Order: sequence, then structure tokens, then C-alpha cells
Amino acid sequence: MSSSKYIFITGGVTSSLGKGIISASLAKLLQERGLSVTIQKLDPYINVDPGTLNPYEHGECYVTEDGAETDLDLGHYERFLGIATSQANNVTTGRIYQSVINKERRGDYLGKTVQVVPHITDEIKRRIKLLGARYKYDVILTEIGGTVGDIESLPYIEAVRQLKWELGPGNTLVIHLTLVPYLSATGELKTKPTQHSVKVLLETGIQPDILVLRTEKTLTRDLRRKVALFCNVEYDSVIESINVSTIYEVPLLMQKEKLDAIVIRKLGIKSSKNPDMKPWKEFVSKLKHPRQSVDIALVGKYVELADAYKSIIESINHAGAFHNSKVNIHSIHSEDITSQNVAEILNGMKGMIVAPGFGDRGIEGKITAAQFAREKKIPFLGICLGMQCAVIEYARNKLGLTRAHSTEMNPMTPDPVIDLMEEQKGVSEKGGTMRLGAYACRIKEGTLVHRLYGKTLIRERHRHRYEFNNDYLKEYEKNGMIASGINPDNKLVEIIEIPNHPWFVGIQFHPEYSSTVMKPHPLFIGLIKAALELKAGDSKGSKSKKMYTASTR
Repeated sequence: MSSSKYIFITGGVTSSLGKGIISASLAKLLQERGLSVTIQKLDPYINVDPGTLNPYEHGECYVTEDGAETDLDLGHYERFLGIATSQANNVTTGRIYQSVINKERRGDYLGKTVQVVPHITDEIKRRIKLLGARYKYDVILTEIGGTVGDIESLPYIEAVRQLKWELGPGNTLVIHLTLVPYLSATGELKTKPTQHSVKVLLETGIQPDILVLRTEKTLTRDLRRKVALFCNVEYDSVIESINVSTIYEVPLLMQKEKLDAIVIRKLGIKSSKNPDMKPWKEFVSKLKHPRQSVDIALVGKYVELADAYKSIIESINHAGAFHNSKVNIHSIHSEDITSQNVAEILNGMKGMIVAPGFGDRGIEGKITAAQFAREKKIPFLGICLGMQCAVIEYARNKLGLTRAHSTEMNPMTPDPVIDLMEEQKGVSEKGGTMRLGAYACRIKEGTLVHRLYGKTLIRERHRHRYEFNNDYLKEYEKNGMIASGINPDNKLVEIIEIPNHPWFVGIQFHPEYSSTVMKPHPLFIGLIKAALELKAGDSKGSKSKKMYTASTR
């Protein structure tokens, strides 16, 4: 039997209460106590993974180093803990059923009737315990997606109930996250939704050990006592999770509420080390009390939903705090950008990120934005499709290839400067078939990215089908755009830059997936630094102009 301790985090009353942030925050506190910790997410939808889901449906698709397309909460796990997740850290109902059906087809069940209980629940339990068996973590936190009472979540809840019995007392813990709404008409916090949510959980055979209550007002002692009494938990196991200005305050809030201390007491874990959250507090202080600010444009086609670019936004925040600066992110829909209005829309921006994506909707707006950044000397970072747009723009306006395009958008283009990867040409299925996960990239010495990374060999995560067409590489380099990063195995162009531009970088990979609170990504650090320098230079120029005007009057 695994010696790992298991913590299950469930949610009630409503979705989007922040189970992922609570899970990551508790895991961070336990990690700082010297424990080896990981988190996994069990998602109740039938898709095998989020790889084919529209960002409007599910937010961003996060990619792990080993090439898993996962839920965006895994990004929070990695950003908080600073350790890599894997295929085993995200499981969907689709994957569970696929595995069970494959076993049935092979005859593993010897002709038995295959049922939700025990076959589906057994597979769920196997997946839950897989991390403990493979890596010997001290504590494994498992976040159950959805809301208690949902039909889709019932097999997961039943699997948790069985595991609590199988692993025995002191080896498992259930934390239930609920909402305590505030009624402004009466000026009251209402506990009834929490009581009903716990009642639903009890009906499945699970008694929560700890309740975390999301609230916009401070919980009184009487209210905590009431919840403890009617929900069958200890008074000190009623935890307040009050609204905060940034998700990075939540670990500090949970430490103040002694959540980690209660958890290790209930699990019988011996840990004399108190969490050292000083570096984290310094990060939060810089985030909340910046010395300066700068405006950055984020050009994409899913900007209506912030979660679609969650990792990019958090990476910008990490780099902003590194520079003790507030980064004002201006989300701009690429469909709104034309050559006639681009100067007006991007006026005042000191830096630009053109975001990744798929399909031709909004593509010309991204290309126009890249041209504006290049010509106006605005610091530019193009990520995946953003890099490809910069390559297309350069071909059209610098190489004279006016009909250049990507074959993803125009299969009949006479100049396919972006083309389908060779290994993708026989692929017909959509799910899990792209170039996924971490790959090596060799960086040319003396380039901008070499100065940023400080080394010549890196590994970054990918998620794409199309690539820079090497048939055009000599033409590009002859005209001022260089390939500063190349995959050493297949010679794919991973990074482009323009040496005679103050800061212009395009990357085929996704650096946002590997930026963490304690280790911001060098590309984002470099972009924000360049934007701050541009702002400072513009301010000096503006002051000099005023002084000159005044002296000539």
C-alpha cells in the first residue's frame, strides 16, 4: 500500500469558487513545510482531454512537459508549486470510460457485465493512486471538478468514498469548498446553501473534514460555530476564504487561517517546519504596490474570455512583479484591427504580445498588429501563431512576397512561408495529434534570446501543427530576420528575431506554460524590461521637447 496521504477537494453551491486556487495554495503551504506534494484534477466531462475544446467553452488548454493537453488548473498548480505536472495529473471521464471500454474489448473482464460500480469507480481509484505509486509523494491533493450533486460527478464522489474506507483513518481528508452568500438587502451572510451542500455530500456517504467558505464579508465566530454545528465539523475546521485582489494572496490567507496546520494534524503528519512564505510575501507586495506601470497590448481572438489566455496573463504578472511594475494589459480583439485603425487602437502601447490560436478568423488583424510593432519599434513577442503572423507580415512587406501566407489559412498560397509539419501531413484526427510537450531548442550565441536565456540549449513546450518553411530561411536572413533558435534534431525554426529592431521576438513554442511565481520566464522579463525602457525613453523625449519649445519662445 502507498504511504502517501490523500486530500480530496470538492465544491458545492456553485461552480468557479476556486477549488484549483485553494488546492494550489494548500499544496504550496505543505511544500514549504518540507513535504513532497502534487495535485491532480479529475474532470467530469466526457471529452478525452481539453485539446479539442473551444477556449470559449473551457478556457485555455494547458500543456505539460510530457505532452498532455490538460485543464487550465494544472497551470495554477505549476505556477504555485514550481514543479512539473504530467499526463497523470489530469483525468477526464472520457479517459476513464475509454480505458474501461478498451479493457472490455480485450476481454479483461472475462465476459462480466461492465458497470459504473465497480468498474468505472475502480478505474478512477487506480488513477488517483497512480501518482503515489509512481513517485512516492508525501501528500497528493485531488481536485474533483464540477459541483457536488451533479450527475457527472457522482462516480468520482463514490470512488472517494470507497478510498476513504480502503485507505483507513488518518490517510485521507476531504475538504469541501462552498459559498456563503451575502444578502445586501438584509446585511446578512447566509449559511443555508453551505448546509444543503454538505447534506448532499453526506447523502453520498462522505463527511467533509474541513469546510472552506468563500465569502465577501468576514465570518463571525457565531457564524463559524453555526456552520460547524450543523455540518458536523470541528470549529477550527471552518476556514474563511474571503475575496482578495489577487489569487496569489490566497496561500497567505490560508496560512493565516491555519489550514495547513489543521491538515497535518488531522492526517497525523509529523512536520516541525513552519512554512517560509517570505519570498512569496515579497512577490505579493511587489504585485500590489508597484513603483511604476506600463501598457502592454495582448492581441488575440478570444480576448472576451480572460481564461483563454490565463497563462500568458499570469506570466506577464510574474514579470511585472519582477520589475516591481504594474503591467496594464490591454486585451485587443484581432478582428477589430485594420490597417486604417491600427495606429489609433494601439496608441500608447509600449509593448505587444500577439497570442496563439488556430484558424483564419482575425488573422489579418494579427498580421497588421505585427507590422505596426515592427515599423514603430514597439517591443514585440509573437507566440506560436503570433510568431507565424510576424513571419507572414515580413514576407509580404520586406521580401516582396505579397501573397505569402500559411497553408493553414490559404492552402493555395504561392508562397507558403508557414506550412504543415511533415509528420502532420498524414494526420486526420484532431485530438492529441499536434506537436505536443517539451522539445529542445539550440540558441545562436550573441542573439537577443541568448542574452535573455543566458544559455544555448533550452527546452520549451509546444502545441502546433504548422511551422516556418525552411525553404525561405535564406531569403529571410538576407533581408534582416534571423532564425535565432533551431531544434537540433529536425532543424525546425523555433525562434525568430529582428536584430535591427529594439526588441522583436517570435517563438513557435509556449513560454507561458513554464513561468512560475518564483521563476518568471526570461522572455516575459525581457519584454516588460524593453517596454519600460521605451516608456522611459518616450518620457525623456517628451520632456526634452517641452524644454526645447519653452526655450525657443
